[in-house]
Amino acid sequence: MAAVSGKIFQNVSVAHHCQQNRQFHSQCSRDSFTSNLRNFLPLKGRKSAWNGILAMQLRTLSMYQNNFVSRGSICCNAASSSAAVRSLGKSDFLKLQNGSDIRGVAVAGVDGEPVTLTDPVSEAIAAAFAAWLSDKKKVDASTPMSVSIGHDSRISASMLQDAVSRGLMSSGVNVLHFGLASTPAMFNSTLTENEEIRCPVDGAIMITASHLPYNRNGFKFFTNAGGLGKADIKDILERASDIYNKVTDDGLQESQGTSSASVRSVDYMSIYASDLVHAVRKAAGNIEKPLEGFHIVVDAGNGAGGFFVDKVLEPLGAVTSGSQFLEPDGMFPNHIPNPEDKAAMRAITEAVLDNEADLGIIFDTDVDRSAAVDSTGSELNRNRLIALISAIVLEEHPGTTIVTDSVTSDGLTLFIEKKLGGKHHRFKRGYKNVIDEAIRLNSIGEESHLAIETSGHGALKENHWLDDGAYLMVKLLNKLASARASGIKGGSKVLTDLVEGLQEAAVTTELRLKIDQNHVDLKGGSFRDYGEAVLKHLENVVDSDPKLIKAPVNYEGVRVSGFGGWFLLRLSLHDPVLPLNIEAPSNDAAVKLALVVHEAVREFRALDTSSLDKLIHGN
Repeated sequence: MAAVSGKIFQNVSVAHHCQQNRQFHSQCSRDSFTSNLRNFLPLKGRKSAWNGILAMQLRTLSMYQNNFVSRGSICCNAASSSAAVRSLGKSDFLKLQNGSDIRGVAVAGVDGEPVTLTDPVSEAIAAAFAAWLSDKKKVDASTPMSVSIGHDSRISASMLQDAVSRGLMSSGVNVLHFGLASTPAMFNSTLTENEEIRCPVDGAIMITASHLPYNRNGFKFFTNAGGLGKADIKDILERASDIYNKVTDDGLQESQGTSSASVRSVDYMSIYASDLVHAVRKAAGNIEKPLEGFHIVVDAGNGAGGFFVDKVLEPLGAVTSGSQFLEPDGMFPNHIPNPEDKAAMRAITEAVLDNEADLGIIFDTDVDRSAAVDSTGSELNRNRLIALISAIVLEEHPGTTIVTDSVTSDGLTLFIEKKLGGKHHRFKRGYKNVIDEAIRLNSIGEESHLAIETSGHGALKENHWLDDGAYLMVKLLNKLASARASGIKGGSKVLTDLVEGLQEAAVTTELRLKIDQNHVDLKGGSFRDYGEAVLKHLENVVDSDPKLIKAPVNYEGVRVSGFGGWFLLRLSLHDPVLPLNIEAPSNDAAVKLALVVHEAVREFRALDTSSLDKLIHGN
């Protein structure tokens, strides 16, 4: 495998690829990249030098003295340095792992958050993915692999796309640029049979950090088997560390050969969207415009979801006036693109009511999560979204098992099992955990057709177990279209009728109890061991209290019912935090549940219980 180009990046190339964010659309990076690609590739007999780690600096047309970035045109400038880049150990690379994703800081400018996802680091990660993919597929070395690259609207997307492309092509991999894309579309490109656009690809990379702040970015990887797991990501990062550190200390390196790989731009989002359109038409009996007469508004949060309006809804005949924040803008100036965010849900609710729409749809940045709002302004997210999709799936597959994460409500369990006749299998937090558990259940003979988190990640067996926010919304559109074709009227009432009878708590809250890793009580041990000790002690307390009932089957943390409600205390997957979820029929009941936890954990002095104190004392 040819070596990556090195650790020092020539500043002259950076300015060409940093563009004004207001002009950032689907053509933003792919048009400029191809014509200049050969300047980046390692050529035989040529020494490649980078003059320092790339740092992205935000610049606006106007900037206040207090360093607040205004909503003007945004560019990125490279800060160069002649100093050699220090070596990075495996631990430095492994810090970039976030479960089954890679995430880091890609843009400088936020105090205390140094850039970690640099150009050379990203290039090494891409080369490592190529090596991992080659081993996985056991491909013939004479047959070049192909990998597709897409990105969301983040301001660092162009820079990272270029770095990733260099890493892949220096490894002899052909590259397809999809430009602005959704995460689900990237996975789909490993399945699509279309020789004209060189699909299916061997692997796919999505450049995204979901709803995280503007300075963050990251990578998600796919093969035709789905998204990579935690062990795969760790393997890739360890390989990347080895590749990165093969470069000599002065940053100069002779490449090992000339790459014959190619790069090509493809409008894949149109192909992906056409499949969604076909699915809705099929559900309505192959009617050309099955949504004609429906008014549906979309809030894309300035992420990658704007395509859903002109490439899906409008071809189906829907009226889409009032749709908002469709323009890609990596500063996310209107609200966080996150269906769990209260401000985001308020924005789509207001859009529905102001436009008297039948339905509102909201996506996260990279469109692997979604939620909806009915014509009355009632939110269809979290437990209500799970209940709705479960009702649709159980109509199609009676008795099937619905797999969810650990924080779903007791009311949802009753709804799925008593009202719908299905089975509710509550598992661990983490969308990959939920999906993998549904796959496991099917493998041992327990039928499951839906795996869904309260966050809005929803995956269906019929859709290759891909958590696809757009496809999840297509299931709602299918219901609307088929009802209209059957002569049923009433707009989104056909959807809200499906969740009638769902018991919902009056009080729902999540508190985060942080563990101080520097506290003397940890005695040099890990926060994870400390957190497990907290949970064990809480479990003993609950076992001795007859008013409390511990969940008989539970896969994560300690889940307890009492006072008409429940709580779940668990250890975060990645952080030194014990999240506490409480649902109760009243504030008084919520306080009683909180007191149980407070009494049990008070002797653990490294645990910050201030948020718990505020709930108990009504602050």
